[in-house]
Amino acid sequence: MNPPLIPARTRDLLAHLTDRRDLAGAALGVVDAAGRRETLVLGHAALFPQAAPLEETHLFDLASLTKPLFTAREVLRAAEDGLLDLDDPLSRHLPELAWMQDTPLKARTLRQLMTHTAGLPAWVPLYTWGDEATIRARFMQEPWTLAEPGPVVYSDLGYMLLGRVLERVRGVPLRDFALPAGLTFTPDPARSVATERCAWRERVLRGETHDENAGAQGGVAGHAGLFGTLAGVLDQAEALLRGGWLSPAAQAAAARPAAPERTLAFVQSCAGWSGGSLCSAAAFGHTGFTGTGVWVDPQAGLAWTLLTNRVHPSRHTSIDIQDLRRRVGNTLLAQQGG
Repeated sequence: MNPPLIPARTRDLLAHLTDRRDLAGAALGVVDAAGRRETLVLGHAALFPQAAPLEETHLFDLASLTKPLFTAREVLRAAEDGLLDLDDPLSRHLPELAWMQDTPLKARTLRQLMTHTAGLPAWVPLYTWGDEATIRARFMQEPWTLAEPGPVVYSDLGYMLLGRVLERVRGVPLRDFALPAGLTFTPDPARSVATERCAWRERVLRGETHDENAGAQGGVAGHAGLFGTLAGVLDQAEALLRGGWLSPAAQAAAARPAAPERTLAFVQSCAGWSGGSLCSAAAFGHTGFTGTGVWVDPQAGLAWTLLTNRVHPSRHTSIDIQDLRRRVGNTLLAQQGG
């Protein structure tokens, strides 16, 4: 008889945190190479202003899971369709980029943006620049100070630029892209998990994009804005594990090493990474600031997603989300080891 995919020690770990309300809520989904699934849903979708129990159909703000599950995937799909090549310079698709400036950004490639090796800064408070139209216009002309390409510097800005490229090659805004079942850019607040009481917007966010820079651009950008149910994200994890996420060539490109400790779309298994120290060298995954994450270990034949609203009611919390992610991954993989 097969052991459960979610062992008792994993259940107890998450139940302890949600019972104490160290975490408002947690949803865990696990799938193996044969397609067998198990899920666990604990705690609350919201604690403030009114408590609401978490249900499996609730939508989580996936935050930076938008990068691999939408933006990187759509860039690779556009390559499949012959609309772009990963080694295209930005200027090929965004000729208006910094058009009055002599900047090396124009020559940086889509591949460098995907792997966070383009030399862009990590983050800038775009949401303080003005309204959506002003932000979108200024973003394309800002005189960014660029480092030399090569070293990995995790950058939201690079994925915002990739989002602009996608809008250009497809001819539609990101919000209008077709999405798989269980993923959306237009969540129903009543069916969404609450995140933070935002100091900028002065309210608890529910069905609104938590990321300020994406929120200020209409709620959707290349780096954040995607919402998903537990089943929707687990579908993505299963497709990454069992095939069918993209064409075989594009899916292989998404998962193989492309920069130090990174693939084109994900973070590779490495010392101290979020998936846990029992992952194989072939494992990869990604996390989101709101408390979300997805991991795939092809060698172990296992993939999982842990969705939490660890920023509810505030990002300033004592929960060590990276430690929790590692502990969950390790307990899941230990169970598979027998």
